[in-house]
Amino acid sequence: MIDSLDAEILSILQENCRTSNAEIARQVGLAPSAVFERIRKLEEKEIIRGYRAEIDPAALDLGQLAFIFIRSNDRPGGDQTAQKLAGIPEILELHHVAGEDCFLAKVRVRDAEALGRLLRERLGRISTLSSTRTTMVLEVVKETAALPLKSDQERAGAAAHG
Repeated sequence: MIDSLDAEILSILQENCRTSNAEIARQVGLAPSAVFERIRKLEEKEIIRGYRAEIDPAALDLGQLAFIFIRSNDRPGGDQTAQKLAGIPEILELHHVAGEDCFLAKVRVRDAEALGRLLRERLGRISTLSSTRTTMVLEVVKETAALPLKSDQERAGAAAHG
């Protein structure tokens, strides 16, 4: 789907999406116009789906990270619960999962008290929820939205062997 040059460009953009086309061109050995065209095609194919700023949660007083395992009693194929959960701003990620639970939600709130309110006042009002289990994060060791690219893996492999 992507070649090694595209992978290099994507790796640079994942590290810093504000890197200029001229700087990317210098790093990958292409003309800036060629880099511009490759990025345009990656955007057109929706391989690049957007550009975002990474914000420190503590700066917004959202220091408490938690994961909530959620069970619902929706009928098979129903998405009533998913739609209600997806509309809650504190839920940063919502995944439909296999196993005992139906959903896994990643949430950010101010503190344990705010987490309790979220569980009682927001999730507790969703009639299709049958249970929740919450895991509070004590320390974030690694958190990234960057996907592992082939060129990243090749560099890691080369570093391990060299």
